[in-house]
Amino acid sequence: MNYLVREITENLLNKLQSNKVVIVYGARRVGKTMLVKKILEKVNEPVLRLNGEDINVHDKLAIRTIENYRQLLGSYKFLFIDEAQKIPDIGVKLKLMIDEIEGLKIIISGSSSFDINREAGEPLTGRKYTFNLYALSEREYSQIEDRISKTDKLRERLVLGNYPELLHLPDKKDKIEYLNEMVSSYLLKDILVYENIKNSQTIFNLLRLIAFQLGKEVSLQELGQQLSISKNTVEKYLDLLSKVYILHKVEGFSRNLRKEITKSSRWYFLDNGIRNAVIANFNPIESRNDIGQLWENYMISERIKYQEYKRISSNNYFWRTYEQQEIDWVEERDGTLFGYELKWKESKVKIPTQWKNAYPDSSFEVVNINNFENWLEIKY
Repeated sequence: MNYLVREITENLLNKLQSNKVVIVYGARRVGKTMLVKKILEKVNEPVLRLNGEDINVHDKLAIRTIENYRQLLGSYKFLFIDEAQKIPDIGVKLKLMIDEIEGLKIIISGSSSFDINREAGEPLTGRKYTFNLYALSEREYSQIEDRISKTDKLRERLVLGNYPELLHLPDKKDKIEYLNEMVSSYLLKDILVYENIKNSQTIFNLLRLIAFQLGKEVSLQELGQQLSISKNTVEKYLDLLSKVYILHKVEGFSRNLRKEITKSSRWYFLDNGIRNAVIANFNPIESRNDIGQLWENYMISERIKYQEYKRISSNNYFWRTYEQQEIDWVEERDGTLFGYELKWKESKVKIPTQWKNAYPDSSFEVVNINNFENWLEIKY
């Protein structure tokens, strides 16, 4: 069975420091537990492993005293807690351990950011390093693929996505069953449990509406009308869907022009397979009319992974004017603007005139099937 070394590994290893907490966020089933297990194999010291889904662990950590935690840890100087967000008051408990037990290293994982942030964020200020783990990246696939095989595999991933388990499933039918099970049983679990949302069908319907609007501005008012819920509720659900790593929000960019659209946002799925499961369409790209949307969504999710794993600080936007001039993806890095148009097939795309005039010092590039490897710095 292939295990792909995750790009985040070395950075994470370097942050395993005494009296610090490393937090690994990510959607369910993207490989957080396996990643940590592989990292702990490299640590070469005993590790106490706890699981936040085990009620006995809750009991062991319930007595919030230094002496209790010293006894629990014994001679261990390394603690790993999986699904840490399930443990009440985990933040203050970890703070007490880190502050009072000399030389202790802690790594925790969780399947949603809002749970751990709510429980651990503020108490661990200045004491933690955070990492986001996503489904497999094109850069990671290059460990087992060459340029020749990648094109066919990429076409499949545009439809089925990048969840690690798909590598080990024998055929497309099994992969589709896996993705359908993911959507129906796992991805929304955190929202439904922790936010006490009973009407899961509304969230599914919201996801479907977003799935058909990839690359387009989303009106919260219109979504609310279609779902018979308030604009504020739509906004709340979208925020939660981003915090459990299903959706990603991109806002409009403006610096100079009154005609630039900034009030609306675009939403993208962090995995194409989940998007296609939501709309129940796993047809190959040759028979689809949404290949442009699939490519745009896929490249944006890959760029997000690239930025995260390379620790690149960037403000990301789309750009559009009321005259319909637009750029799919804009990065603002170190005061410089980089515009990217995302096209499945190679084609001549001119830089929008209004963009060129307003931001003459910016760059502009078209990212397509023939050059995306350069954009993501993929090496074989």
